[in-house]
Amino acid sequence: MHGLTVRWSLEAAPDGVERSLASYVEESSHARFTGRPGLRFKTWRMRPGEWFEGCYVFDSHEARQQFQDEFSATAAGSPGSAIVGSAPVLIEPCEVVGVAEGAAGFLAAASYA
Repeated sequence: MHGLTVRWSLEAAPDGVERSLASYVEESSHARFTGRPGLRFKTWRMRPGEWFEGCYVFDSHEARQQFQDEFSATAAGSPGSAIVGSAPVLIEPCEVVGVAEGAAGFLAAASYA
């Protein structure tokens, strides 16, 4: 599968940015990516005070490349960049070797709070 990682640094981000990012995912971003053609899944990850990232997995190289090209052209003005106060520090394609679903089951949710 065809992955893409987009990461923002939070080292110089404003106070409260973690709450703002979590609210953005819950209120807007999750719905925008749910059901997106060509996307198998997206995961939002964060290490408070360090980084915030979106991890995307696409069903084809072409779907990943199209998204990467479109996002890269507007990354500095994206909602994540506006919240963090800077553009992503990393936009990196990768290959996802495998995905396992544990006994607790997969839970797609806009928030795990």
